[in-house]
Amino acid sequence: MNGYVISIDQSTQSTKAILFDEKGNIVRRVDKKHEQLINEKGYVSHDPIEIYHNTIEAVTELIRVTHVDKTLIRALGISNQRETTVMWDEKGKPYDDAVVWQCNRAKGVALRYMDYKEEIYDITGLPLSPYFPASKMRWLIENVCPTKAFYFGTIDTWLVYCLTNKQSYKTDASNASRTQLFDIHKGCWSQKLCDLFEIPLKSLPEICDSNTCFGYTDFEGLLDVPIPIYGVLGDSHAALFGQGCHEKGQVKTTLGTGSSIMMNIGEEYKKSQNGLATSLAWRIDGKTEYVFEGNINYAGAVITWLINDLKMISSPGETSYCTEQANPADETILVPAFSGLSAPYWNDDVRAMFYGMSRKTGRNEMVKAAVESIAYQITDILNGMASDSALAIHQVKADGGPSKNTYLMQFLSDMARTVVSVSKQEELSAIGAAYLAGISVGLYNKEELFASREYTDYSYQLPVSEWKLKMNRWYDAIKVLLKEC
Repeated sequence: MNGYVISIDQSTQSTKAILFDEKGNIVRRVDKKHEQLINEKGYVSHDPIEIYHNTIEAVTELIRVTHVDKTLIRALGISNQRETTVMWDEKGKPYDDAVVWQCNRAKGVALRYMDYKEEIYDITGLPLSPYFPASKMRWLIENVCPTKAFYFGTIDTWLVYCLTNKQSYKTDASNASRTQLFDIHKGCWSQKLCDLFEIPLKSLPEICDSNTCFGYTDFEGLLDVPIPIYGVLGDSHAALFGQGCHEKGQVKTTLGTGSSIMMNIGEEYKKSQNGLATSLAWRIDGKTEYVFEGNINYAGAVITWLINDLKMISSPGETSYCTEQANPADETILVPAFSGLSAPYWNDDVRAMFYGMSRKTGRNEMVKAAVESIAYQITDILNGMASDSALAIHQVKADGGPSKNTYLMQFLSDMARTVVSVSKQEELSAIGAAYLAGISVGLYNKEELFASREYTDYSYQLPVSEWKLKMNRWYDAIKVLLKEC
């Protein structure tokens, strides 16, 4: 059957519009970056209007450069940066810039609910944190002070609302499960938590299956006939689906600005005992699957820090040279807690630290420590997943920009003591949303799509004695940092 699917991958740094053909292959990609708004207090924001305009511009350019027959475009899928929170009025005008998932401005709000943290964890599967939208929403209500009716949504809801000309106010179950307002057992908004955070239930979108029809869009007249929006997933969930991690025990890590590490734990909810979140992988055709998840705030963002702030390197590719030239005996550790530590420590008070530097530690060694910090953080989360699930992790599927760094992938394999399989396909978040949309409209066959996947495998080589020394140095650094706060 001939046809195409467009996938929108709205991420922290940019909005991508990607065209997929009838076999699920990528035809073309168009990127539109948006501004990162960081004020003197360190608040991290995005302009939601800019994001929507970039979405329309990206799709417009995509259709122009591919010369695709617009009548053959069958569906739209959306993957999105998740916890980023938007607040707008009944006319569709944002009250303020979006509060980005990285932003820690709602820390004081979250602290007010510490007496309820166990109850919140039990209802939502999420540790109490300003990372999640519930605290961000409360902060917006108190600081923006809307005088009229208001709507809340994560970026998926905002895009669906705008793309359907304000006709559809919906979110999918995977995104809803990350708000800290979702009852993970009942599969709906929690009235108790809405009352606790003083967020009107009417200000929240309708929760839908991830493969439902979220409405129709013509991209503001670009298409002659509107197409359905299917396959809406949070970016990490979309990557899990795109990686083919559909079975219990399968694990993936998506490396972008931050990193999301997910383990599919099947159809039964489990509570983590190791500081991890339990979320929905997705809800498809009424069937819910769960994941253990750990998130780190600084993966690719560590490399961006080296480039933009420290001026140590001029591009991510330079990290390869630095790691090769670094003294292998150097013991420097970087703990990149620039906005606190997330999973599995959940401490917002600590700050970043270089640990174990000597007089001979230089640029190359500091760059190497920054690269290695990504692997150490992921390993912490993988160890927690193995313990919580009582399942050995034999393989971790990796994707995202930093997964191209061969030193990092080998180091991750060495530290995690497992095979790291890097997908040769890029854009796994966009792929997951596109595949789910294409399957939903009957364009794709699921089994055929996932039958042949290609990976580059990294197997651990570091002797146990050296592995123990390196991991112990990481844990020593963490202990020092936590002791200081």
